[in-house]
Amino acid sequence: MVVAQITSRLRTLVRPLMMASSRNLSSSAPEVLLEEVGNKGIITLNRPKALNSLNINMIRLIYPKLQEWETTKSMVIIKGAGEKAFCAGGDVRSIVETVNDPNPVGEYFFREEYILNCLIGTLHIPYVALIDGITMGGGVGLSVHGQFRVATERTLFAMPETGIGLFPDVGGSHFLPRLGGRLGMYLALTGHRLKGREVMKAGLATHVCDSARIGELEESLLKMESNYPEDVAAVLDTFSQEATFSKNDPFSLQSHLPKIQSCFSGASVEEIIANLEKEGSEWSQKQLAILGKMSPTSLKVTFEQIERGANLTLPECLSMEYRIVSHIYKGHDFAEGIRALLIDRDNNPKWQPASLSDLSREQVDEYFSPIPDKEDLIL
Repeated sequence: MVVAQITSRLRTLVRPLMMASSRNLSSSAPEVLLEEVGNKGIITLNRPKALNSLNINMIRLIYPKLQEWETTKSMVIIKGAGEKAFCAGGDVRSIVETVNDPNPVGEYFFREEYILNCLIGTLHIPYVALIDGITMGGGVGLSVHGQFRVATERTLFAMPETGIGLFPDVGGSHFLPRLGGRLGMYLALTGHRLKGREVMKAGLATHVCDSARIGELEESLLKMESNYPEDVAAVLDTFSQEATFSKNDPFSLQSHLPKIQSCFSGASVEEIIANLEKEGSEWSQKQLAILGKMSPTSLKVTFEQIERGANLTLPECLSMEYRIVSHIYKGHDFAEGIRALLIDRDNNPKWQPASLSDLSREQVDEYFSPIPDKEDLIL
């Protein structure tokens, strides 16, 4: 019964990726809207039917404009079109389906995505991400590194990559280990979803706003005469304090934080599992079932990236992640995870290796090694 529940949960978790990765969606509308309102710039991810999933064309539209606006504008606002998603992630299916093509998408998508993530994280002007709706994977990379992130009651945050044979990239090795306690390691390994105000309580959003007032908030930001970060924060503070949703609800993980701290402080994935087994509560049993469905390779690589990232800058983390992804995206588990969860949808991936014990330390270290015949991503 528990396995069936976890299978259902994983299917629910990656459903946004299923929708976001559809390659049969077509539209004459621009995939990104780039507007200038006085001395402010607005980026609108404009693929609502695909949950505003990020593709290479969108990256190539956003990056040069953001570079330009850093010197010509006083603020940037980024948002998603529609009411379902800010951005549900990158188009991972196209990466797998073109891996053997003469010009595979993976050869340039990750590199350019990470360069954009780095620019967002080092921008010299206020960057306000209105993360109203699903925010996963690539959508997290477009928001979490910015100075201000505004969640609503519709926000659904997750990094579900270990369930598709990947790892929480787009700077996950930087922001996840900097959350309170071992929460980041927990989110990275399990892909746990955070909703609404929880995203702020976890430290991933800086503010909240009722979704019905997002337009009003945007208008208030656009009308500002002073755009110093403290003045932007003051406007966001007002809307955040006035937000009514879940105002008195406790953080759903609050009672589990001591268990997360103790169990996920293990020195390896195996030790984390042993800690959960020893703790023995119903909650711990559920976490064990979840971890048991994930790619063993992804779990071990993710554990290592989070540990290393705690002591690295954002550019250093993204450079490390580029080395990892250059190795992992061509591997068996990523293709198998996409097949099982996004293409055939049988939700029954056959991971190789199939167990943690079959993966040596040397094999894990290989994912962090220099990239043969390529230049590292130096940011």
